[in-house]
Amino acid sequence: MTNVFDTLSERGFIDQVTFEDELRELLGKESVTFYIGFDATADSLTLGHWVQLMAMMHMQRAGHRPIALLGGGTTMIGDPSGRTDMRQVMTKEFIDNNAKRFKAQFERFLDFSDDKAIMVNNADWLLDLNYLAFMREIGVHFSVNRMLTMDSYKNRLEKGLTFFEFGYLLLQSYDFLELYRRYNCQLQLGGSDQWSNILGGYELIRKLENGKSYAMTFKLLTTASGVKMGKTEKGTIWLDAEKTPPYELYQYLRNVDDRDVEKFLALLTFLPMDEVRRLGSLEGSEINTAKEILAFEVTKLVHGEEEATKSQKAARALFSGSKEEGSIPYTQMDKSIFEEGIGILDLLTSLGLTKSNSEGRRLVQQGGISIDDVKVDSIQKIITLDDFKEGKMMIRKGKKVYHQVRI
Repeated sequence: MTNVFDTLSERGFIDQVTFEDELRELLGKESVTFYIGFDATADSLTLGHWVQLMAMMHMQRAGHRPIALLGGGTTMIGDPSGRTDMRQVMTKEFIDNNAKRFKAQFERFLDFSDDKAIMVNNADWLLDLNYLAFMREIGVHFSVNRMLTMDSYKNRLEKGLTFFEFGYLLLQSYDFLELYRRYNCQLQLGGSDQWSNILGGYELIRKLENGKSYAMTFKLLTTASGVKMGKTEKGTIWLDAEKTPPYELYQYLRNVDDRDVEKFLALLTFLPMDEVRRLGSLEGSEINTAKEILAFEVTKLVHGEEEATKSQKAARALFSGSKEEGSIPYTQMDKSIFEEGIGILDLLTSLGLTKSNSEGRRLVQQGGISIDDVKVDSIQKIITLDDFKEGKMMIRKGKKVYHQVRI
């Protein structure tokens, strides 16, 4: 049986790891309980989380037990890692609702039956902590001098770092200790920006429990152009079908840079590595076949095979010039808006196709906006009921972004 450490390594997940040989041996001989924490800062997981979810699924398939930790407590502060300013403080009700949404999504990807996986919320032990008792037991083990050398804090010193955020490391470290004590959790996984936070927990377990634990981080998923994976002009790619329709997820992956195809196939799908390398080696127009497979496989994992098939059919229909609607994203709008008429720039912004009127103006002037295959040639164009056919109108942005308006 293949050691899951080798699987993760071959597929390009691993960035840093403690006691590499020891951990590999451990993962090869016994079932290990591990965890990843997810702060509930939004009401859906994103495509950026998909690498960590894939790692959890690889680990579970190899016989290890995942803990999906909902950050109902830590989100009350917010991780300062990678931030240039303080995160917006969220209400407990907002965080609790987000955590419930996360829980429903985890249940689609991990098997929680018969204790094969665990889902817990750190609000259960963080919200009622006694400050003085916590600082006497936990705070005494953290050096401020050392913390200030960490990028998550060092980069903030010029603009200002609050004591509020400064405590985040202690809370995440305490999570690892608590999970070790409750579930014998020996391994924490996370993005590379979490390395310092994870090591804090490792140190606590060593000092307070004289226990052995391990840390492993994954490279943050970026495109060949250096952009964070899952970020688009319209915003974030979500795993919730209501926030990002399956067709949009499919199209995003279908249009990735040629240089990213092999890496994304390895990280975001379960295709065998021989097939991943074969597809990644395709050149010219043939690489589009690999992109279609990437888009289909990820959409299938996230939304199911039926939605993946519908999305693929819609994408192929549009590419060939067909008018089949398939799963093309659409917005239902009030008919009265078009009785009076709405400017093209305002319409593009309201649909989320542009972020501002200046962006819309530039696209129209460059010939990048079409309505039912007819280019919009004036930024002054007013969209009225006359522009609709049977209550529908198709807007195309550039060559590949389609959005239908229905009344």
